[in-house]
Amino acid sequence: MYCTRKVTDDLVWVGGNDRRLSVFEGVYKCPAGVSYNSYLLLDEKTVLMDTVDSSVSKVFFENLDHELAGRPLDYAVVQHMEPDHSATLAELLMRHPETTVVANAKLITMIKQYFDIDPRCLTVKEGDVLETGAHTLTFVMAPMVHWPEVMVTYDAKDGILFSADAFGTFGAINGAIFADEVDFARDYMDEARRYYCNIVGKYGPQVQALLKKAAGLKISMICPLHGFVWRTGIGDILDKYVKWSTYEPEEKAAVIAYASVYGNTANAAEILACRLREKGVPVYMYDVSMTTADYVIAAAFRASHLVFVSTTYNAGIFVKMEELLHDLAAHNIQNRRVAFIENGTWAATSGKLMRSIMENCKNMTFIDETVSLKSSVKPDKLADIEALAAKIAEDFAKPAAYSPAAAADAEAAVDPAAFNKLSYGLFVLTARDGDDLNGCIINTAQMLTDKPKRITIAVNKANLTHDMIMKTGVFNVSVLTESVPMATFEHFGFQTGRNVHKFLSFEDFDISKNGLPYITAHTNAFFSARVTAAADNGTHTLFTAEVTEAQTLSSEPSVTYAYYFAHIKPKKPAVPEAKAGFVCKTCGYVYEGDSLPEDFVCPICKHGPEDFERIVPAEPPKGHKWVCEICGYEYEGEELPADFVCPLCKHGAEDFKQVY
Repeated sequence: MYCTRKVTDDLVWVGGNDRRLSVFEGVYKCPAGVSYNSYLLLDEKTVLMDTVDSSVSKVFFENLDHELAGRPLDYAVVQHMEPDHSATLAELLMRHPETTVVANAKLITMIKQYFDIDPRCLTVKEGDVLETGAHTLTFVMAPMVHWPEVMVTYDAKDGILFSADAFGTFGAINGAIFADEVDFARDYMDEARRYYCNIVGKYGPQVQALLKKAAGLKISMICPLHGFVWRTGIGDILDKYVKWSTYEPEEKAAVIAYASVYGNTANAAEILACRLREKGVPVYMYDVSMTTADYVIAAAFRASHLVFVSTTYNAGIFVKMEELLHDLAAHNIQNRRVAFIENGTWAATSGKLMRSIMENCKNMTFIDETVSLKSSVKPDKLADIEALAAKIAEDFAKPAAYSPAAAADAEAAVDPAAFNKLSYGLFVLTARDGDDLNGCIINTAQMLTDKPKRITIAVNKANLTHDMIMKTGVFNVSVLTESVPMATFEHFGFQTGRNVHKFLSFEDFDISKNGLPYITAHTNAFFSARVTAAADNGTHTLFTAEVTEAQTLSSEPSVTYAYYFAHIKPKKPAVPEAKAGFVCKTCGYVYEGDSLPEDFVCPICKHGPEDFERIVPAEPPKGHKWVCEICGYEYEGEELPADFVCPLCKHGAEDFKQVY
């Protein structure tokens, strides 16, 4: 029997879950199973976004038949040829001979390698589009994220990014389809990290290239091939990908991975962990004989400090530790502080050998106080372990105690970003003038008195809504919640009602008793009010008003300004500055240097110099650029005028940050 979920009005999830899979790709444990996602677009033309693994083929075809309801399948977009997403492609084309496969040239080659078929194909390249009726699909190449043929697809109408393996996670989705239907941070973030670091982690520069392309798209939803669909909190998962792909630690913490035969080396690791905890250092510990490498690798991507503790074994590193270190180096770990403890009854050599492996990784800072044990921890070595803990803890030093004298000497500074920490909310303010409806975003709406019920709002004079309230004396305030998408702020805050009728294409509103609109989606309350006083405050007017109607719409928490900046406002990925060098056209690997050796072989895809092209670094920009920290508007020029007002969000020069 079919089992589907609606993603949007005309997009349906037709995938399946496999909870019997114990090991993914023959390497990674899956205690909670895995989902195989496939999406069907029911436009004038029907489009299937990828197929699924053979383990869920039965329910997949039942889902597809049910949702097509007798309609032909016009297109099957293949974004990634790994068999967990393409194993059912040949059977799909047997069942639907009318289907055209949409893929890039590398994908088509792989299709013929995996199957004895010669399908009808539409070959696409970077930036090509497919019109399906109401939707326009744009294809974006994403080589080595994490295979060379990978591409992603962007639906311009709904702002959906079909992201292939990017933004996925281990774990069956258990009836949910959206990440906000579960406690993702608590129950799935560790598995999302383990998935990324082990499946994609080696290819940070290639992920950065994809993030740079994605930064130019208005993304309202991300549909990956594993795990949940992202429709809220997209900034959170993008922020994780920026950190993971640039190999920057998520948090200041220490990972202690140890290999012990008879318990003495483990004892040293335990002592170090205790001393670090006493000094306020967060610690994650792993016995590499019991915990598989993929969990330790994920922890290493998370933490800033790595400590490897190993007994000497056959004059080398203990087997499981050696495997871990080579695996970690193969996943391109970098930008960490690293320390070692070695043990050996007659010839302790594991420390030097462990370091030699880690020295092949980029930007690793080694803590020189390597501790060398003979068989077990003795009092003199206890002191060495404590010294190592002290050295590590220096990086976690707490700020110096407050000194009034020092504070008096220091020059006071006012950081505009600090005001974003204040827990005041965000609201849609709506008004009406005759048949004209309008709305804007405000961040100041407060209760003034209880009897009578009065509130105050502050409104920028540049807003049309301000003028309507001055004329009519009435308004509505809708309280936004944490689920509100960025699109709401763009719709009501980044365009003016003087040029756009904001309610003409907006559907999520109703009319209150005073005849004004209020927002019904992603809100938890609204207030109708009549103005009793208006005070001029320069750029803003402060209105005092008596509440005439108030309703609770949901129990969802109100969004605060701090939450907006942390979780909703898109973060531009920090893409490393391009240097002189050569880029592999097959996989995206970058070789830095003025000349490429004639016998050079790409370390990722093994192609030669004929498949590389020169990178020409961009010339440094002329003039200066400032970016609005509220809406992202960019101003270029020699100087930002002191009285400048952002044309999008109406904030002043104090909310702009100089980029260069």
